[in-house]
Amino acid sequence: MPVHRPGTARRGHPAAGILLAVLAVLSLLITLPGAAQAADGGSDVPPRGSARMGMGVVEHDGEGGLPSGGSAVQTEGVDVSSHQGNVNWSALWSSGVKWSYVKATESTSYKNPYFAQQYNGSYNIGMIRGAYHFATPDTSSGAAQATYFASNGGGWSRDGKTLPGALDIEWNPYGAACYGKSQSAMVTWIRDFLNTYKARTGRDAVIYTATSWWKQCTGNYGGFGATNPLWIARYNTSPGELPAGWGFYTMWQYTSSGPIVGDHNKFNGAYDRLQALANG
Repeated sequence: MPVHRPGTARRGHPAAGILLAVLAVLSLLITLPGAAQAADGGSDVPPRGSARMGMGVVEHDGEGGLPSGGSAVQTEGVDVSSHQGNVNWSALWSSGVKWSYVKATESTSYKNPYFAQQYNGSYNIGMIRGAYHFATPDTSSGAAQATYFASNGGGWSRDGKTLPGALDIEWNPYGAACYGKSQSAMVTWIRDFLNTYKARTGRDAVIYTATSWWKQCTGNYGGFGATNPLWIARYNTSPGELPAGWGFYTMWQYTSSGPIVGDHNKFNGAYDRLQALANG
């Protein structure tokens, strides 16, 4: 029987067959759709910290027309994050925008690098403003994230120009929609955040969410409506069905393609009611 030196395997030899099989599998993996994304953790997944209000609204709930007006008095507002960079607050003020929310934090590791320009800039132009936290319930507890938020821009002061902090709880842009939590566990996480935030600031946080997400991920829990103002996300002519527990909305994010900055909102009342919310 002939003897082959190491490294001289050729077609027909068992070692050559094994080598060819391995190469074939690797080639298949490289050419399969999505294989590259799987290898690097998902190239279509945004970087941590880049989440902002309403990222999943159009994808999950669609987009319709703009509000048709109506007889109720409402007050225009915007929400911003690092996505907008330095904001032209003067132009927004001149266009009739009277209030704003600024992303302060995400999880327990991210702080908006544009927070000072956005938060102080809106205040200095005359707006009533507040801060919001993008929740990631799969990274740490509700208490930990509320503490981080309150310590990094999400506090509240009785100056008549500061709104209570907002909890942005919506689709997970980094993975599973409900962050891998059961409905009861999600309710517990939210309650943990809200209780901790109130203990830190004395205010009940605003809850920003979409009805379809709330139904899917909390089971349409109705226990927060009596204490926490609702900020509903729906890009259509009306806010539509509200989550359980709320008979009305306090704020409504109605578009992501408004003038100057994309995310525009309606406060459900006249300016003096907005002042009342700020004053607590």
